[in-house]
Amino acid sequence: MSDTGHLGVEHSGVVLSGVTKRYGQVTAVSDLTLSIGAGECFSFLGPSGCGKTTTLRMIAGFEDLDEGEITAGGRLISSSAKKFYLPPEKRDFGMVFQAFAVWPHLSVFENVAFPLRLRKLSRSDIEAKTREALTHTGLAGQERAFPNELSGGEKQRIALARALAVNPQVMLLDEPLSNLDPKLREEMRFEIKDLQRRFGFTIIYVTHDQAEAMALSDRIMVMDQGRVRQVGTPLDVYNSPADAFVFGFIGLSNFIPARIENGAAHAALPPGGWDGPAIGPLTRDIPAGLAPGPVTLACRPTEIDLLPADDPREAPRGVVRRKAFLGEIVDYRVALGSTEVRIQRFRRDPSFETGQAVKLLFHRLLWYPA
Repeated sequence: MSDTGHLGVEHSGVVLSGVTKRYGQVTAVSDLTLSIGAGECFSFLGPSGCGKTTTLRMIAGFEDLDEGEITAGGRLISSSAKKFYLPPEKRDFGMVFQAFAVWPHLSVFENVAFPLRLRKLSRSDIEAKTREALTHTGLAGQERAFPNELSGGEKQRIALARALAVNPQVMLLDEPLSNLDPKLREEMRFEIKDLQRRFGFTIIYVTHDQAEAMALSDRIMVMDQGRVRQVGTPLDVYNSPADAFVFGFIGLSNFIPARIENGAAHAALPPGGWDGPAIGPLTRDIPAGLAPGPVTLACRPTEIDLLPADDPREAPRGVVRRKAFLGEIVDYRVALGSTEVRIQRFRRDPSFETGQAVKLLFHRLLWYPA
C-alpha cells in the first residue's frame, strides 16, 4: 500500500440502478438510482429509518436486492434480475462500523492483520501492510497493546487501519464517529479526509449528523422514508434545498405559517388574535405565480436581523420571549404571531431583552406550499 500503488482506484466508482429493498410490507429503499464517482467522498444523510444504512449494507453485500443492480469499478456485484450476488469478502471494500468492532483478545497488530491473514497473504506482506496501515492511522508503537488499554478514538483508529490494510477500492463507513466525544469526533473527520486524499479511495459515508456530512463530503444524498430528496454538494444542499424537508434537515431552520393577501405576505395569527405590537407584512417580495392564500416561509436563524421597535425601516414586529447566551452567539426566540422564530446574532451585535418589542428584518426567505 502506497500513495502511488493503490490498486483499482481509477475504476472505483459505485453505481446503483433501480435498487429496491423490502422487509415484508415495508419498503426500506425504493427505486434508488445513483452514481458515485471514483475517489469521491459521498455521504448518505437522513433521519433514523430513512434507508441510508440499508443502502450501505446492500453495497457491502450484507443485504441482497429485491430489485435493481449494483456495480463497483465497472463490475457487477449484485443484480436481482440476473440472480447474481458477489459475497462481501470478494468485493474489495473496507468497512468501518458505528461500534468499534475490535477483538478484545487480539493485540492492535493482530486486529489489523486479521483480514490479511484471511486472504492468505504471505507473512512479509501481512507485516508490511499492517505496519503501514498502523503508521497512517497514528497507531505506530502500539502494536502490542490490547483494545482495553486504549481510548475510544484509538479503538476507532484500529477499525480504520484494519479497513485500510486490505487496500480497498471503496471504504464504507456506517456512522463511525457517533460513539466519540465531540472534540475527538471533529479530529477524526479530518483524519478520515486526509486518508482519502492520500490513498484516493472512494468513501461512502452514512450519518445522521449534518455537520459531519457537510465537513467530509464532496456530495450528499438526503434520504427520507427510503427515497432520495436531494443529491448535491454541501453548499448546494444548504443554499438551494429541493424542498421543505431538506431545508428543515440541513442546518437550523424556521418555518413561518403565513398568508398572501393584498400583494403582501402576513404572519399567521394565533386563535383569539395577537396581543403584541402590530405585526405588519413579512414581505412584499412575492415570487411570481403564487396565488393568494396560505404559504410557508422558511429562513435560517442567522439570516434575520433584530432591530429596535422604533427603527424606521418597514419590517414585521415581534416580542422577545427567550434569550440564551451561547458564547459568540446569542440565541433569541421571538414571538411573531402564532410562530416562535429563532434568531442567532453575534454577541457584539446590539442586545435585546426578554419582553422587548422588536422588528425582524429577513434577508432571505424561501417559499413552500402550506
